[in-house]
Amino acid sequence: MKIAFVSPYPPSKVTLNEYGYHLIRSFVDKPEVEKIYVLTDQLQDNTAYKQYAADGIELIPCWKFNSVKSVLTIAKKLKQLQPDVVIMNLQFMTFGEDKIPAALGLFTPWICKLMGLPSIVILHNITETVKLDTIGMAGNKFKEKLYLWIGTQLTRLILKADLVGFTISQYIDIIKNKYSISNAVLLPHGNFELPERSYLPEALSEINLMAFGKFGTYKKIEVMLEAVKILEHQYPSKKFTATIAGSDNPNVKGYLADVKERYSNMQNVTFTGYVPEEKVETIFKDSTFVVFPYTTTTGSSGILHQAGSYARACILPKIDDLERVVEEEGYGGAYFETDNAQSLANAIAHLIEHPEERKKYEDMNYAAAKGLPMNELAQWYLSHAETLISRRKKIKTNNAQTTHPAIA
Repeated sequence: MKIAFVSPYPPSKVTLNEYGYHLIRSFVDKPEVEKIYVLTDQLQDNTAYKQYAADGIELIPCWKFNSVKSVLTIAKKLKQLQPDVVIMNLQFMTFGEDKIPAALGLFTPWICKLMGLPSIVILHNITETVKLDTIGMAGNKFKEKLYLWIGTQLTRLILKADLVGFTISQYIDIIKNKYSISNAVLLPHGNFELPERSYLPEALSEINLMAFGKFGTYKKIEVMLEAVKILEHQYPSKKFTATIAGSDNPNVKGYLADVKERYSNMQNVTFTGYVPEEKVETIFKDSTFVVFPYTTTTGSSGILHQAGSYARACILPKIDDLERVVEEEGYGGAYFETDNAQSLANAIAHLIEHPEERKKYEDMNYAAAKGLPMNELAQWYLSHAETLISRRKKIKTNNAQTTHPAIA
């Protein structure tokens, strides 16, 4: 089986690059897989991809983030490669931070259908559950309704794929009810390869609060920094550090620079900037707690799964899809009221004062991270792919018999 993935891939900084990296590598050495192509975005220097090259994977930078031509260049490359199946790792801003190229890129599943290529999409978010005004996608009610309408039309295009997988079971119910389709299935997030477990001391004298991601819309770090101030006053003998691991959300450029300036009087804050794949492990292992300073979420959280992989307790807002994923997949942590620094400080303080509960969450999250390894998830995809390929061959055979009936 020849598989073409359409996905960001490190060292690209496009969202879902790390997920694409782990998912795609899980297909290597599968006996069913003959060849893996990765149609990824072009960098200023495409030779940088050599750093992440692996045997059995051919990296093909053939589309540009924020280009209106991405769908055409992807289609051209697919026509040339003629893979047996196309697997697309998508969310609504995979192809651009600007609205038009982002939307045009999402025509790719429909193009695959027109080309007769069996296709699977893993869709990480849906517009039906996203609060657009909290993620920088709407400024007033009219715009919000417009974007939701556009989101509905784009979802219809994505659903042109032979199979569309969702990481959260509730998404399937929402999509099936709204669009009256039968090609939606559960494809769980899966868990990254587990590193050797590291343990924290029972008594914590130095506490590193780490938030990871792209910040400025629904991920805002002010609440965490204010919580650090409260904790420093509450525990003067302990050393607190806040680590902001990541960069600006494309919709709010300059956000972190502004926060850094406003909180310049805090000496114990580290802004790492973009975190490349090879440094992710260090960031998580150096943390004491992984904090989720969210006001909403846009789907299953890869950061939650990574926190579990490194056996770290999470400090979570009890909201939306994040709560659902936590409950469904067996993760745990201390909860706080969104955008409430005192509540966040209280949640952290509770785990500081009850180390046995902190260790319970560390054990729970590490166990949850073992739930469905990427290697096993790849078999789910391959099973679906084989069904689609077989179905497509049968259709071709039937069409050929109809066009050229046997002569008696």
